[in-house]
Amino acid sequence: MIDDAPDRALPHIRPRDAATLLVIRRDGPAPRVLMGRRVRGHAFMPDKWVFPGGRIHPSDFKVKAASDLAPPVAEALTRTCAAARARALAATAIRETFEETGLIIGQPGRGSTRSPEWREFLGTGHLPDLAPLYFVARAITPPARTRRFDARFFTVDARHLVSLDPGTGSGELDEIAWFDWDAAAALDLPSITRAILAEVAAREAAPERPIPYHRFDHGKHRLLVV
Repeated sequence: MIDDAPDRALPHIRPRDAATLLVIRRDGPAPRVLMGRRVRGHAFMPDKWVFPGGRIHPSDFKVKAASDLAPPVAEALTRTCAAARARALAATAIRETFEETGLIIGQPGRGSTRSPEWREFLGTGHLPDLAPLYFVARAITPPARTRRFDARFFTVDARHLVSLDPGTGSGELDEIAWFDWDAAAALDLPSITRAILAEVAAREAAPERPIPYHRFDHGKHRLLVV
């Protein structure tokens, strides 16, 4: 989410909180990750293959959830923001995945909202399930971009999906498919997507790896630890 084309004439834009979710299937000979191709003509990264995700919405702070974040995940996230925002970011990842792919990470339950952002999800008879999410990376878009995000990246095992069959989604993605690590790396990817993909692939063998934090200071990329 940090690869929009630079425009040095732009003023400094404060990054907006956002969340991205890597859904991983482990029901075959090799892990596969869900990716979608952004529609041609889209203002942000057209034709690129990405993970589902988007910016936080006020309703993400208020939506009723079926579970809380796992304590280690909550602890790691709150090193980057307040506890309420950490929970909301996980909800954002689930909501955006549903909006873009139709896939539900949830448990049966009843909830109500006045927000159109959550109305369709809650209408399926499910509440967002935060407990299976893992926090695996953070990245902030460089300055001098038309859009800037402070993105937290999560993973979730596909066994926590209500169904493996994606829906139509919002239309932001014109193709959705599962790829093993090598096939995903061969796609047309934004550079940060490629970096996170490599990180998550490495994490399969070493789940205790430090959580990377990509940021830019004075025009230089810095790789820190959350």
